[in-house]
Amino acid sequence: MSRARIERAYAYVVILAVFLALVVVFVILPIVGVAIWWLVSTAIVGLIIGGLGRLIVPGHNPIGFLATVACGLFGALVGGAIGHAIGGRFITILVEIGVAAASVAVWSATHRTPIGRRRPAIGR
Repeated sequence: MSRARIERAYAYVVILAVFLALVVVFVILPIVGVAIWWLVSTAIVGLIIGGLGRLIVPGHNPIGFLATVACGLFGALVGGAIGHAIGGRFITILVEIGVAAASVAVWSATHRTPIGRRRPAIGR
């Protein structure tokens, strides 16, 4: 092979490497960053919505912190989808809180002890 061909092949490899680096920096990383931000913000909103949902349900709620967060995440995701379909931010927040309150009520009715604690055997 001639020297000119080797230099041309090297130039193509360098251009391809620079192109791939630019694709990673300007396409892949922003998508990953948005996904991570969505997860973090959903967890924070789920914590807040779960707490509000727990406050709405009357009586003693024998569920723990993780169950409250799980109910809040469920309420934020499902209620957010329903609220966005209906329209409006205020309506979305109200639907999220309502779904979280319903999930807290269902969880409280079906699980009488927090997760991790042992239930006593029936008849003992």
